[in-house]
Amino acid sequence: MPTTPQGSVPPTDVSIDVHGLTKTYGSGRGARTVRALDGLDLTAAHGSVLGLLGPNGAGKSTTVKILATLSRPDAGTARVAGHDVVADPGAVRRAIGYVAQRPVTDPMATGRENLVLAGRLQGLRAREARSRADELLERFGVAHAADRLVKTWSGGMARKLDVAVGLVHRPQVLFLDEPTTGLDPEARAAMWAEIERMALGDGMTILLTTHYLDEADRLADQVVIVDAGRVVTAGTPDALKDELRGDGVTVELDDDAAASAAVPVAARVPGVVDVTADGRTLRARADAGATALPTLLTALDAAGLGVRAAGLSRPTLDDVYLRHTGRSLEAANRAAGTATGTAGDRAGAEATEVAA
Repeated sequence: MPTTPQGSVPPTDVSIDVHGLTKTYGSGRGARTVRALDGLDLTAAHGSVLGLLGPNGAGKSTTVKILATLSRPDAGTARVAGHDVVADPGAVRRAIGYVAQRPVTDPMATGRENLVLAGRLQGLRAREARSRADELLERFGVAHAADRLVKTWSGGMARKLDVAVGLVHRPQVLFLDEPTTGLDPEARAAMWAEIERMALGDGMTILLTTHYLDEADRLADQVVIVDAGRVVTAGTPDALKDELRGDGVTVELDDDAAASAAVPVAARVPGVVDVTADGRTLRARADAGATALPTLLTALDAAGLGVRAAGLSRPTLDDVYLRHTGRSLEAANRAAGTATGTAGDRAGAEATEVAA
């Protein structure tokens, strides 16, 4: 699959092309204003998987809704499969499949009935819709449950059905919005295998939003990390990790206060850089971790700061996120979880929108 960095994909090889996308919710009287997207840029080459990575509330779902013509941008341009999402939304809808975070299937219908209905809504003839439904049921390994009500299916099986519904009309571009949230490890692995098959085998362009670091690392040809509606960095997973030299250092202390107090101590240790506190965990980088860690532990002990555990690791996408935003993705998700008003305001604003 292509591994072309952001910004260098030839225009003729682009399935998704976004420039300066801006979206604000809650601009009415008395409403809380939320800048969901703040000049976002991204591109995806044909047949590639673009991973849109960021915490809850970063703007991932808003981006997908605009690209799927379910919401209108305030500013900026976006083209999907060669069509402008504002000027030609009908052509965009015919070219895409969209799998939202929440289930789209009818739990009181069978799996086969759901797929046949989806096919008919997409303009397939009755016989073609039934044939396509049978094909997808086999492909996703749920044919044995085809005539059972979806409410009796497991969570992993139901999620596969959601994806199958998005594929029923053979789209050129598929949007997967947090496709594995809530799935057990086995179901996640099965979904990963299917996503890889769609991109490699079918030549489909896939935009995958996720806050799972291992998912983006495994599946994406290119990762775009977003925070507060902006792109903070982009590139292949390996290239992003290779930008971080040395080892990741983590030290767990007694409590949050101890971790905060440890930051200036660690910053004075030779070879230790990018020091931050995340709860009771101290995070840093070191060119030679095996040498720096003992020195760091000695310095913390001399400062009277109790250490519960310590370790070294090779660079990860979480380290990339930490480098560019000053916090780990886990910490960003925790912070987003406490911003209850933002989620409510945004949901209310989105509910009033009508697709163009």
